[in-house]
Amino acid sequence: MLDLKFLRENPDIVKQNIKNKFQDSKIELVDEVIELDAEGRKVKQEADSLRAEKNKVSKQIGAFMAQGKKEEAEEAKKKVTDASAHLAQLEEKERELQEKVTKIMMVIPNIIDPSVPIGKDDSENVEIEKFGEPVVPDFEVPYHTEIMEKFNGIDLDAAHKVAGNGFYYLMGDIARLHSAVISYARDFMIDRGFTYCIPPFMIRSNVVTGVMSFAEMDAMMYKIEGEDLYLIGTSEHSMIGKFIDTIIPEETLPKTLTSYSPCFRKEKGAHGLEERGVYRIHQFEKQEMIVVCKPEESKEWFDKLWKNTVDLFRSLDIPVRTIECCSGDLADLKVKSIDVEAWSPRQKKYFEVGSCSNLGDAQARRLKIRVKGENGEKYFAHTLNNTVVAPPRMLIAFLENNLNADGTVNIPEALRPYMGGKERIE
Repeated sequence: MLDLKFLRENPDIVKQNIKNKFQDSKIELVDEVIELDAEGRKVKQEADSLRAEKNKVSKQIGAFMAQGKKEEAEEAKKKVTDASAHLAQLEEKERELQEKVTKIMMVIPNIIDPSVPIGKDDSENVEIEKFGEPVVPDFEVPYHTEIMEKFNGIDLDAAHKVAGNGFYYLMGDIARLHSAVISYARDFMIDRGFTYCIPPFMIRSNVVTGVMSFAEMDAMMYKIEGEDLYLIGTSEHSMIGKFIDTIIPEETLPKTLTSYSPCFRKEKGAHGLEERGVYRIHQFEKQEMIVVCKPEESKEWFDKLWKNTVDLFRSLDIPVRTIECCSGDLADLKVKSIDVEAWSPRQKKYFEVGSCSNLGDAQARRLKIRVKGENGEKYFAHTLNNTVVAPPRMLIAFLENNLNADGTVNIPEALRPYMGGKERIE
């Protein structure tokens, strides 16, 4: 959410930013907010004046009574009563106007970083850099579920009977590989100085609206019927929520955390052939990283975060590339975002396995996450998040890139301690 003062003083910048995100229908909201804000400040000024006058008259009542001026005292009491009634009306109007302003401000997109390429959707995202040499083997690489089935490692039919589409059973060495990747990712991030955390897997609505836009919430979140609780779509939600309504001493920053959680997503809409199997599902597990830092440090941390993911995938012999998300592909709260994509030898192209985002102070402003500087001044923190690894989608890249012609799968040296010393899956 933008700073209202910034919007009031820079309406043209906010409108141009909306145009850059190809959300022209929201441009009129800027003028609407300015009008409502002006009316709200006028009402507040009137209420403050009336409140001061009421207090002044209230003090006179005692003096009139002490002087035996009963008639004047009664007249003053009537003024106080009338003022109280009028003040209640003004306070209610002020509250209504503030609620309207907040509601609109929640849908006006954050100001994107000047380095973000302008484009309508993900088709206009920009490749930045490739890491590792993409290889297409001289044998046919089967679809990922076929690879898993040869190891008796997946049962989609049983999962469909138990839970419906978008769910799976992983078994045997494939299930073990899944857990090994998560454990390796956890230790990888701990070795890089991040504090390991297991967060709540459900969060309240005020946290949901603090970390994401209404559109994202509707498309992603599962609500618990009859309760003010939502299943998390990623541990970023509850990890950023951990700092809700707090004042963090500046000297304790940055907060660098890596978290494990299951994730639950609606994944609305029809998907293509390549999104069958375990590519796009309702339930998966994930290792995440989040940073809460000073504003001047967020750009530096952004680069550190996506590089962590690249390094992890390269340590498992998986070629990757980084993609800069264009303006139209950025969620409303994001300032800048880079996707990490892994090479698929079967498809002969890259596909997304992680996303790194800088939210600026948008989440902190919504959740009231403030920092107290050395001089006592308070300001909003910056928040960032990035996927460390998210199997089972990551398993697709792993199995395809480590598959041998005889159907066995190599286990990279870094992962062998988590697989009981195995060098390959047979």
